[in-house]
Amino acid sequence: MARKLKINKGTIEFKDTYEILIEKKVTKFGTGAKVDCPKEYLGRKVYLLIR
Repeated sequence: MARKLKINKGTIEFKDTYEILIEKKVTKFGTGAKVDCPKEYLGRKVYLLIR
């Protein structure tokens, strides 16, 4: 599986195969933060992009 990440003057071009794209808001969790995700993705590798 070939992955490609290109960053140019604030623009990100990311090419990879993916199953689903989820957009969520980061919420407070104790002294840190979290992003909720469906339980079916436990143990999967994910990318977290901060925009």
